[in-house]
Amino acid sequence: MGKLVVCTNLSLDGVMQGPARGDEDARNGFRRGGWAAPYAGMMHVGEVFQNTGALLLGRRTYLDFADVWPRRGHNPMTTWLTRIPKYVVSTSLEEPLPWENSTLLVGDLATAVPAVKREVGKDILVMGSGELIESLMRLGLVDEWVLLIHPLVLGSGRRLFPEGGVATDLTLVESRSTPGGVVIANYRKAEPA
Repeated sequence: MGKLVVCTNLSLDGVMQGPARGDEDARNGFRRGGWAAPYAGMMHVGEVFQNTGALLLGRRTYLDFADVWPRRGHNPMTTWLTRIPKYVVSTSLEEPLPWENSTLLVGDLATAVPAVKREVGKDILVMGSGELIESLMRLGLVDEWVLLIHPLVLGSGRRLFPEGGVATDLTLVESRSTPGGVVIANYRKAEPA
Protein backbone atom coordinates (compact mmCIF):
# COMPACT_ATOMS: atom_id res chain seq x y z
CA MET A 1 0.00 0.00 0.00
CA GLY A 2 1.31 3.43 -0.94
CA LYS A 3 1.48 6.60 1.08
CA LEU A 4 -0.74 9.67 0.99
CA VAL A 5 1.69 12.44 0.01
CA VAL A 6 0.98 16.18 0.12
CA CYS A 7 3.21 18.10 -2.30
CA THR A 8 2.76 21.85 -2.29
CA ASN A 9 4.42 25.19 -2.90
CA LEU A 10 4.75 27.50 0.12
CA SER A 11 6.05 30.97 0.75
CA LEU A 12 8.28 31.49 3.81
CA ASP A 13 5.20 32.65 5.72
CA GLY A 14 3.33 29.46 4.83
CA VAL A 15 1.04 30.76 2.07
CA MET A 16 -0.03 28.15 -0.50
CA GLN A 17 -2.64 30.19 -2.37
CA GLY A 18 -2.31 30.79 -6.12
CA PRO A 19 1.27 29.67 -6.75
CA ALA A 20 1.08 28.91 -10.47
CA ARG A 21 -0.78 31.69 -12.28
CA GLY A 22 -1.90 35.25 -11.66
CA ASP A 23 -5.54 34.29 -12.20
CA GLU A 24 -5.40 31.02 -10.28
CA ASP A 25 -7.02 31.95 -6.96
CA ALA A 26 -8.01 35.51 -6.13
CA ARG A 27 -10.26 34.61 -3.17
CA ASN A 28 -10.35 37.18 -0.39
CA GLY A 29 -8.62 39.75 -2.59
CA PHE A 30 -5.39 37.77 -3.01
CA ARG A 31 -3.36 39.56 -5.69
CA ARG A 32 -0.04 37.73 -5.67
CA GLY A 33 -1.04 34.78 -7.86
CA GLY A 34 1.77 33.16 -9.83
CA TRP A 35 4.40 33.78 -7.16
CA ALA A 36 5.99 30.30 -7.43
CA ALA A 37 6.20 30.10 -11.23
CA PRO A 38 9.52 31.98 -11.63
CA TYR A 39 11.25 29.49 -9.31
CA ALA A 40 10.16 26.32 -11.19
CA GLY A 41 10.42 24.31 -7.98
CA MET A 42 8.16 21.49 -9.14
CA MET A 43 10.74 20.61 -11.80
CA HIS A 44 12.96 19.37 -8.94
CA VAL A 45 10.55 16.84 -7.42
CA GLY A 46 10.19 14.37 -10.29
CA GLU A 47 10.56 11.42 -7.94
CA VAL A 48 7.27 12.40 -6.28
CA PHE A 49 5.45 12.07 -9.60
CA GLN A 50 7.24 8.82 -10.53
CA ASN A 51 6.02 7.14 -7.34
CA THR A 52 2.42 8.35 -7.74
CA GLY A 53 -0.37 6.01 -8.75
CA ALA A 54 -3.28 8.47 -8.36
CA LEU A 55 -4.17 12.03 -7.46
CA LEU A 56 -6.54 13.06 -4.69
CA LEU A 57 -7.90 16.55 -5.29
CA GLY A 58 -10.41 18.90 -3.77
CA ARG A 59 -13.14 20.37 -5.97
CA ARG A 60 -11.52 23.76 -6.53
CA THR A 61 -8.10 22.37 -7.50
CA TYR A 62 -9.65 19.67 -9.67
CA LEU A 63 -11.79 22.14 -11.65
CA ASP A 64 -8.80 24.46 -12.09
CA PHE A 65 -6.57 21.61 -13.30
CA ALA A 66 -9.32 20.27 -15.60
CA ASP A 67 -9.72 23.73 -17.13
CA VAL A 68 -6.03 24.54 -17.59
CA TRP A 69 -4.00 21.38 -18.24
CA PRO A 70 -5.88 19.80 -21.16
CA ARG A 71 -5.30 23.03 -23.13
CA ARG A 72 -1.52 22.92 -22.66
CA GLY A 73 -0.87 20.87 -25.78
CA HIS A 74 2.23 18.72 -25.93
CA ASN A 75 3.38 19.37 -22.36
CA PRO A 76 4.52 16.06 -20.75
CA MET A 77 2.78 17.10 -17.53
CA THR A 78 -0.52 17.36 -19.43
CA THR A 79 -0.16 13.77 -20.63
CA TRP A 80 0.70 12.55 -17.12
CA LEU A 81 -2.16 14.46 -15.47
CA THR A 82 -4.67 13.26 -18.05
CA ARG A 83 -3.69 9.59 -17.82
CA ILE A 84 -3.35 9.23 -14.05
CA PRO A 85 -6.45 8.27 -12.04
CA LYS A 86 -7.89 11.31 -10.27
CA TYR A 87 -10.09 11.00 -7.18
CA VAL A 88 -12.08 14.13 -6.43
CA VAL A 89 -13.49 15.07 -3.04
CA SER A 90 -16.58 17.24 -3.41
CA THR A 91 -20.08 17.55 -2.03
CA SER A 92 -21.28 19.66 -4.98
CA LEU A 93 -19.89 17.91 -8.09
CA GLU A 94 -21.68 15.03 -9.78
CA GLU A 95 -20.46 12.33 -12.12
CA PRO A 96 -19.57 12.17 -14.88
CA LEU A 97 -16.67 14.49 -14.13
CA PRO A 98 -15.33 16.55 -17.05
CA TRP A 99 -11.76 15.22 -17.24
CA GLU A 100 -10.99 11.65 -18.24
CA ASN A 101 -9.84 9.18 -15.57
CA SER A 102 -11.65 11.19 -12.87
CA THR A 103 -13.79 9.62 -10.16
CA LEU A 104 -15.88 11.34 -7.53
CA LEU A 105 -14.84 10.00 -4.13
CA VAL A 106 -17.99 9.21 -2.21
CA GLY A 107 -18.47 8.43 1.44
CA ASP A 108 -16.56 9.27 4.55
CA LEU A 109 -12.91 10.30 3.96
CA ALA A 110 -11.75 8.17 6.88
CA THR A 111 -13.01 5.08 5.04
CA ALA A 112 -12.75 6.13 1.39
CA VAL A 113 -9.09 7.29 1.37
CA PRO A 114 -7.64 4.09 2.92
CA ALA A 115 -9.74 2.08 0.43
CA VAL A 116 -8.24 4.04 -2.47
CA LYS A 117 -4.74 3.55 -1.02
CA ARG A 118 -5.27 -0.22 -0.98
CA GLU A 119 -6.70 -0.19 -4.51
CA VAL A 120 -3.99 2.00 -6.08
CA GLY A 121 -1.01 0.31 -4.42
CA LYS A 122 1.34 3.24 -5.16
CA ASP A 123 1.45 6.69 -3.56
CA ILE A 124 -1.54 8.99 -3.78
CA LEU A 125 -0.57 12.61 -4.35
CA VAL A 126 -2.44 15.66 -3.08
CA MET A 127 -1.57 18.95 -4.79
CA GLY A 128 -3.17 22.27 -3.88
CA SER A 129 -6.49 21.44 -2.20
CA GLY A 130 -5.95 23.32 1.07
CA GLU A 131 -9.35 22.53 2.58
CA LEU A 132 -8.97 18.86 1.69
CA ILE A 133 -5.51 18.79 3.29
CA GLU A 134 -6.97 20.21 6.52
CA SER A 135 -9.59 17.44 6.55
CA LEU A 136 -6.98 14.75 5.84
CA MET A 137 -4.80 16.09 8.66
CA ARG A 138 -7.70 16.03 11.14
CA LEU A 139 -8.18 12.37 10.26
CA GLY A 140 -4.45 11.58 10.52
CA LEU A 141 -4.34 10.37 6.90
CA VAL A 142 -1.34 12.31 5.56
CA ASP A 143 1.76 10.09 5.56
CA GLU A 144 4.30 12.38 3.93
CA TRP A 145 4.79 16.06 3.13
CA VAL A 146 6.90 17.42 0.28
CA LEU A 147 7.07 21.16 0.92
CA LEU A 148 8.62 23.47 -1.66
CA ILE A 149 9.46 26.53 0.44
CA HIS A 150 10.09 29.60 -1.71
CA PRO A 151 12.33 32.53 -0.72
CA LEU A 152 9.63 35.15 -0.43
CA VAL A 153 7.13 36.44 2.13
CA LEU A 154 3.65 37.14 0.75
CA GLY A 155 2.10 38.67 3.87
CA SER A 156 -1.40 37.40 3.11
CA GLY A 157 -3.19 34.46 1.55
CA ARG A 158 -4.41 31.01 2.50
CA ARG A 159 -1.87 29.18 4.61
CA LEU A 160 -1.19 25.47 4.59
CA PHE A 161 -1.20 25.37 8.37
CA PRO A 162 -3.81 27.92 9.49
CA GLU A 163 -4.30 29.21 13.01
CA GLY A 164 -6.28 26.66 15.00
CA GLY A 165 -5.25 23.75 12.74
CA VAL A 166 -4.27 20.26 13.81
CA ALA A 167 -1.03 19.89 15.79
CA THR A 168 1.18 17.32 14.05
CA ASP A 169 4.69 16.11 14.83
CA LEU A 170 6.83 15.50 11.77
CA THR A 171 10.26 14.02 11.10
CA LEU A 172 12.53 15.51 8.44
CA VAL A 173 13.48 12.76 5.99
CA GLU A 174 15.38 14.81 3.43
CA SER A 175 16.03 18.42 2.47
CA ARG A 176 17.74 20.08 -0.43
CA SER A 177 17.64 23.36 -2.27
CA THR A 178 17.26 24.32 -5.92
CA PRO A 179 19.51 26.79 -7.75
CA GLY A 180 16.66 29.32 -7.44
CA GLY A 181 16.62 29.09 -3.65
CA VAL A 182 13.58 26.86 -3.14
CA VAL A 183 14.07 24.56 -0.15
CA ILE A 184 12.49 21.16 -0.72
CA ALA A 185 11.76 19.54 2.61
CA ASN A 186 10.37 16.01 2.87
CA TYR A 187 8.67 15.15 6.14
CA ARG A 188 6.89 12.08 7.47
CA LYS A 189 4.60 11.71 10.43
CA ALA A 190 6.74 11.28 13.54
CA GLU A 191 6.52 7.96 15.30
CA PRO A 192 4.78 8.17 18.67
CA ALA A 193 7.23 8.60 21.57
